[in-house]
Amino acid sequence: MAVVTMVALFSEEDLRRLAGERSFGRGLGYLDEVADLEIGVDQVTATVYGTDAYEIVLTLDADSLTGECSCPHGQDGYFCKHLVAAGLTVLRQAGDIPRQRATAEAKARSLESWLEALPREDLLTLVREQVREDRRLRHRLELRAAAVSPDLGDVRARVRELLDLRGGSRYGSIEYADAPTYSGQVDEVVAVLDGLIDGGHSAEAASIGGHALSAVVEALEQADDSNGYIGGSGEALADAHARACAAAPADPIELAGWLAGFVLGDGQAFPDFPADVYDDALGERGKAEYRRLITLAWRRNPSGWHEKYLMEELLRADGDVDALIALYAADVLPSGYTHLMIARELDQAHRADDALE
Repeated sequence: MAVVTMVALFSEEDLRRLAGERSFGRGLGYLDEVADLEIGVDQVTATVYGTDAYEIVLTLDADSLTGECSCPHGQDGYFCKHLVAAGLTVLRQAGDIPRQRATAEAKARSLESWLEALPREDLLTLVREQVREDRRLRHRLELRAAAVSPDLGDVRARVRELLDLRGGSRYGSIEYADAPTYSGQVDEVVAVLDGLIDGGHSAEAASIGGHALSAVVEALEQADDSNGYIGGSGEALADAHARACAAAPADPIELAGWLAGFVLGDGQAFPDFPADVYDDALGERGKAEYRRLITLAWRRNPSGWHEKYLMEELLRADGDVDALIALYAADVLPSGYTHLMIARELDQAHRADDALE
């Protein structure tokens, strides 16, 4: 079987196009800072040292090249200088890339074949060994086992145990390198909630999901989630919780009260909590109550940045551009930023003349 080389999938010009001239030029200065470069079947991973040690991932397929980096610029969605440096380093090793990629493919096939050929008892022995050595894996498997039993109280206990920050950290916090692992544990809870919903236990899934969100908030407050792994999994958890509330169904007024309290309180730990995923569960009555509660909170504290942000989201969702502009105009910043935001909202509403004015 022919192996398509990674070099054929991207070029120096591709890196320049993705990064732009400025970031591409800066990336040239980081070529000696690329370490732990590993070429897989469809990904390149590396650490690039700058102000901090940044983890990068280049993902390649037959049609595109994408990149992720843990630096602030990369977290904003840009193809940064660290990704450029890693990509250029890959291109410099062009002669060795086909061999490394073929080796990665061979390792993956060999492991898969070996696992498939293992007798059942040997496979169980292997799993038991891993469970003894890896507490987090044990907790994840215990949750899966509980999810297929009729004891939903046990499911709740296993979720609490899996997401307990104290059980997954020696120092009472989640280090940068451990964030993906904790994120995977949250994803495990999402899968279990989906199973409970499909199995007709939506009310219990809604209750467990609410407690799980509180646990994730606690983790975010004590985590280095620079890559956004935990925050992203938390958003998926919120979506599963919302689906459970809709399927149960939850009382819309009670749900609106919980949601407003959450987004105004602990939920601020989420970089961008997706409150709109609860629209189906809230219905018109619940959405009206949620609006009333957020508006009341803003009126009590009109200078609060979070209350103002939530009001902006409500008005933007309604398409009430004039009310949104009035909200901005009530607190005009001397830097000109407020004017910029007003002009942007008017422009997006196809009111170009007003935007220019």
